[in-house]
Amino acid sequence: MTNTTNTTVELDELLASARELSLAGRWERALRLLDATTCDTAGDRARLALAAAEVAQQSDWFGGTDLTAGRVEQAEKESSGADWELAFVRLRHTYFRLLRSEGTFRPGPEGKDPEALAGLRRDAHDLREKAPDEVRRGWASMYLGLIADNLFAERTAAPAHYEAALGAGESGGDDLLVREALRHLGDHDHDAGDHEGALDRWRRAAALGARAGMVPGVLSQQLLLAVLARDTGDEAGATALAGEIARWAGAIGADPVHAQAAGFLAGADPTAPPRESGS
Repeated sequence: MTNTTNTTVELDELLASARELSLAGRWERALRLLDATTCDTAGDRARLALAAAEVAQQSDWFGGTDLTAGRVEQAEKESSGADWELAFVRLRHTYFRLLRSEGTFRPGPEGKDPEALAGLRRDAHDLREKAPDEVRRGWASMYLGLIADNLFAERTAAPAHYEAALGAGESGGDDLLVREALRHLGDHDHDAGDHEGALDRWRRAAALGARAGMVPGVLSQQLLLAVLARDTGDEAGATALAGEIARWAGAIGADPVHAQAAGFLAGADPTAPPRESGS
C-alpha cells in the first residue's frame, strides 16, 4: 500500500535545500527532492527545472555522472525565453564537455574545434555584458578566466578575469565565487613559485568551501594543499593527506576527486598547467 501525503513548502526554501544537498555531494537525493515537487505556475516550474540542471552539473563534475544534457533540455522546455541563469548552465556544460573527453581531463586547445572554443568565449563575454548584477558578472568573468586558462592555454590572460571575479564575490557576499577565484589565483601563485601566496589563497578557499557546505569541493581543495606539502618537502604529510582525501572521496562517490588523489599518490601533479598555445 502506498500512502500519498501532499505538503506545501515555500519554493525558495525547497530550492535552497536542494542546493545545499547538492553542495554536500548528495546529488541523487537533491534530484529526487526536486523531481517529487510539483508547482502550479510556469515560472516556478522553470525555476525547478533550472535547479535540477544545476544539481546535475555538480553531479557530473564531482561525481562523474552524465546527467546535465537531459536536465538542460528539460529546463529549456520550461523556460519562457531569455534566461541568464540557464544560459550560464549551458556555458558551464559546454566548458565541461570541451575540458573532459571520455572521462579524461584534457586541457588546452589541441584536438578541439577552434570554432567551438571561440563560440564559448563569445558566449562568456555576452553573459558578462548582460549580467543583471555584479555577482553574476563576476561568475561570467570567472569562466572567461577558466576558458582562457584551461581551453586556450593562455595563462597570462586568465588572472585578470579571476581578480574581477574575486572582487565581485567579495563585494556581493558570494563565498563560492570567492572560493573559485582564490583557487585559481592560488594556482597561478603556485606556478610562479610563490608557495606562501598559494598557501594563503588555498587555505582561504578551503575554509570558504567548508562554510558553504561544499564537501567534494573541500576535498579537491585539500588536494592542492597536499601538492604544496609535497613541493615544500613534506612528502609524509602530503601522502597522509592525499590518502585520506582518496578515502573520503571514494566514500561519497566523488569519483573524479578520488582519481585525482590516487594519481597524486602515484606521483602525478594535478596542478600541471596546459601547454601554451602554439608550443
